[in-house]
Amino acid sequence: MLRLFLASTARLAALTYRTFLPPAGTGRRSPRRLLIMTGFIPLFALIQGIHWLGFLLDEIFFPGYRRVTIREPLFVLGVPRSGTTHLHRVLAADDQFTTFSTWECLFALSVTERRFWLGLSRLDKFVGRPLGHLLDWLEKRAFNAMQDVHSMRLRDPEEDYFALMPVLACFILILPFPDSTLLWRMGAFDRDMPAADRQCLMDFYRRCLQKHLYVHGTHKRLLSKNAAFAPLAGSLAAHFPDARFAICLREPEQTIPSQLSSIEPGIRFFDARTIVPDVSRRLTQQLGFYYANLLRAFLGMPDNRCAWVTMRILKADLTDTMTRLYGQLGLPLTTDVQSRLSQQGADARHYRSSHRYSAEQFGLSSETIEQELGDLYRTLASRAIRIGDAPPSLGSGANTINPAALFSASSQRPAPTTEPAPSC
Repeated sequence: MLRLFLASTARLAALTYRTFLPPAGTGRRSPRRLLIMTGFIPLFALIQGIHWLGFLLDEIFFPGYRRVTIREPLFVLGVPRSGTTHLHRVLAADDQFTTFSTWECLFALSVTERRFWLGLSRLDKFVGRPLGHLLDWLEKRAFNAMQDVHSMRLRDPEEDYFALMPVLACFILILPFPDSTLLWRMGAFDRDMPAADRQCLMDFYRRCLQKHLYVHGTHKRLLSKNAAFAPLAGSLAAHFPDARFAICLREPEQTIPSQLSSIEPGIRFFDARTIVPDVSRRLTQQLGFYYANLLRAFLGMPDNRCAWVTMRILKADLTDTMTRLYGQLGLPLTTDVQSRLSQQGADARHYRSSHRYSAEQFGLSSETIEQELGDLYRTLASRAIRIGDAPPSLGSGANTINPAALFSASSQRPAPTTEPAPSC
């Protein structure tokens, strides 16, 4: 843990140095970006420092978390903007699961931090929730701007890839640090991350999951949702050999512009294009790798460990789709969950997103995306749950797809880096 902390600190120092003193020939940083990063980096470093202090205190006061066994976790994966959030929140309403909340992802990764905030919450309720009311007011104003793209509240289930923030391996950090080679490697993790670093980061992630179960109940089944973990699919399957996977799918001509549109405000806020002018192109290539890596990792996995779900079917008949998903993965389905699914299904059918986007606004065309990724998507979707039918076996289209070739060619490999690597 100490070596990982020192390596992560060295990485942040290197990224900070390059932010304000860029290498020769890389172009000038805009005054706006420098001003934003002057505020962002100290705040980010402070929050991660609190996490690391919590990790240290965990080793002193709560070392029992290391003995927690993660039994048959359920991972919700897929490409971004393919229904993973919807599926995650439907599953999270089932009491057999426990999953990270937004407040835990951002402010309480350690057992110590969780115990502190949970204790403060109980005290606040005892005196009438003055802090709770203030927090409700603040979060409405902080998160309302994201409502159309990704609904978020502090108590909502959230992606636990934020657990990788302290080791600077959470891919969303590509927005403030777009020239980080190691972060780009996270986007093609199974292919581009060196084996020793893969093992180190997966071990760190496992410890974060153990801490969560230690607090919320070791009898619970861990539920994790991460669209950003599609490039880690093979590593997750190898590191958690008894895991179950629910894979969300959507047509690439929809997911790619939707994802680019969802992160465009972050790209503009951090002025990332002044550092990496072709950031949208690189992200597009990376999303192609996501599809290829899911195919490579799960093509031969038994149906009782992996269920594929298209966004279209999930929305059309949530109740039937979820019933089949539970049955296929061997998950207990109680009467209470079944009745809740009926109401959630009605809500899903009437939901209309106000998020608007097009491929053309990013210099792409739906026809080109379909030509490059359409066959790959249809190969994956041929395994998906269908309304009224048993989950189909993989069709003959699989014979036209070479997962190994796609895995090796779907995105641009990063250049060698001098950034300090993760170290256990």
